[in-house]
Amino acid sequence: MYLRHTTIRKNGKTHRYWRLVRSVRVGRRVVQQTVAHLGELDDQGRVEARALGRRLIGAPEQAQLFSDGSEHLTVPVRLKGIRIERSRQFGAVYLALALWRGVGLEDLCARLLPIGKERIAWAKMAAVLVTARFCEPSSELHIAEDWYRRTALTDLLQLWDEEVNKDRLYRALDHLLIHKQALEVHLSQRCGELFAAQNEVLLYDVTSTYFEGQAEANPQAQRGHSRDHRPDCKQVCIALVVTFDGFPLGYEVFAGNVHDSQTLQTVVATMEARAWRAGPRLDR
Repeated sequence: MYLRHTTIRKNGKTHRYWRLVRSVRVGRRVVQQTVAHLGELDDQGRVEARALGRRLIGAPEQAQLFSDGSEHLTVPVRLKGIRIERSRQFGAVYLALALWRGVGLEDLCARLLPIGKERIAWAKMAAVLVTARFCEPSSELHIAEDWYRRTALTDLLQLWDEEVNKDRLYRALDHLLIHKQALEVHLSQRCGELFAAQNEVLLYDVTSTYFEGQAEANPQAQRGHSRDHRPDCKQVCIALVVTFDGFPLGYEVFAGNVHDSQTLQTVVATMEARAWRAGPRLDR
């Protein structure tokens, strides 16, 4: 049910007469039936007429603290003059930020990464990294030069496009790495609280990743057994611990020439030091 008007010009004056109509299906056609003739109405009269229409069709009213009826006013728009500029992805990043805050990572990073002399808080850059990992896992270069500019994080975080660059993202990762253990402990605790995870059995495996180049600044980059069939490249080994349902609880990085069996004792000691609620048993 909605308002329609008829315009009549008489004696040099323009008169606009309003009526309340409803759509009714007749066979295969939809026709409009007049419910009430309302005469000439001002803005307030049209607001009241729309409210009457909602009451007649049973649409619920939403009470508001301050309501002047302006939300029901209409504005004529020239459709040919409309164009879309700078569209942004909103839903995915909004949900990711809600999860980021819901699991307490925003408060934790604010404590672990206090504001210093940097112009952009590292906790805010951490939010960008985590949101990107949720929505479109990719490199820091891709985040800075493409993905971030396509999202609504600019407005949600009040962080402009030019302030998110690959160097700042890389430095944020360095700051987060210092607090790796605190982050893992916090997430494992939240996992137990949210999903009642007992962690009686933990799954563990080792993989590797190799480097193109000498990697002289990384003492852990060594040549060893290559799972990627690149014995000519230096590599590091990455050990990952997950719950029985596949939720990651922690990881460790070892030198590329360390045998898998030599990593197990270190990982078991690390897990036991975190005092899980139920003593974990590692299965590999």
